[in-house]
Amino acid sequence: MNKIVPVILSGGSGTRLWPVSTGAAPKQFQPLTGGDSMFLQTLGRAADRTRFAAPLIVCGPAHVAHVEADLAAAGIADARIIVEPAARNTAPAIALAAFAAAAEHPAATILVMPADHVMTDVPAFLGAIEAARPAVEAGALATFGIAPSHPETGYGYIAAGDPLADVPGVHTVRRFVEKPARDRAEAMLAEGRHYWNAGIFLMRADRFLAELERQQSAMALTCAAAVAKARRDGTRIHPDPDAFLASPSDSIDYAVMEGAERVVVTPVDPGWSDVGGWAALHELGDKDAAGNVCIGDVIAIDATGNYLRACDGKRVAVVGVSDLIVVTHGDDILVIPRERAQEVKAIVEYLKANPPR
Repeated sequence: MNKIVPVILSGGSGTRLWPVSTGAAPKQFQPLTGGDSMFLQTLGRAADRTRFAAPLIVCGPAHVAHVEADLAAAGIADARIIVEPAARNTAPAIALAAFAAAAEHPAATILVMPADHVMTDVPAFLGAIEAARPAVEAGALATFGIAPSHPETGYGYIAAGDPLADVPGVHTVRRFVEKPARDRAEAMLAEGRHYWNAGIFLMRADRFLAELERQQSAMALTCAAAVAKARRDGTRIHPDPDAFLASPSDSIDYAVMEGAERVVVTPVDPGWSDVGGWAALHELGDKDAAGNVCIGDVIAIDATGNYLRACDGKRVAVVGVSDLIVVTHGDDILVIPRERAQEVKAIVEYLKANPPR
């Protein structure tokens, strides 16, 4: 089998993690879950060069410097960076990478991973990749279903069908389920064989591009032209802006996976999180006896269940509070109930509408 080409999508803005994550320095480049950024952690999952080829990174112009700094920190000199002229959602981004990979090897196997996820059990993930590879080499498009721990309403789901007779641990996909209401999520977990959709895919470039052309011919045409006319600058690949901006904008789930032939899922429990907000970081963090996650110079007295993060020489001190998020970063201070942590995006929208003078 040929080496797998890691394709790392690094276009997210992570607004639910303001003030640490911003458009200029989004969450994937921040050390939110340890000493390394999530981008560096993602690179680390594909560090074994006996199994993986040099990575392909897809990002916007504003994040190239962050990508190059993290690649240098990881000692990776042969990665290529596809610089999107503008964000067009995941399907065109993956198409750019698939065309670039196919130009060197039409049947190259690509592993698509978002740059801003966390996995605590990487060996389990690598095992799932190896389990899926025979089906992928035979032409299937593979996704990975995360074993659900609770009836989450913020994720899409994958309903697994029958197991493949000749590929242990791999199932057909019955259907993709959009983010469900609470009662439906509970029913799916009770039924079993439903998994969170993490947006991670393993597939041959030629098979993905064939499905793209069959289902989304305009997207296939414009992305092919964008890569064919691309400007190269060292390790950077700049797709033709006019061609790429003519592409429809759509997610890979809608554009390709839901209508594709021969789609399979490998269930796996790699300790996964998409780190979708401060509440997720509270779940992931090391807690004291009172359930507080304390990072930096923090004083917590008679306090329980809080996420307290002090940065940039600031001190955070709390007394008699529970279930709060308190974060300092630069000149900004965030205070919000943990159960309302997703509403941080309202602050971001306010700041966009009312920029500081």
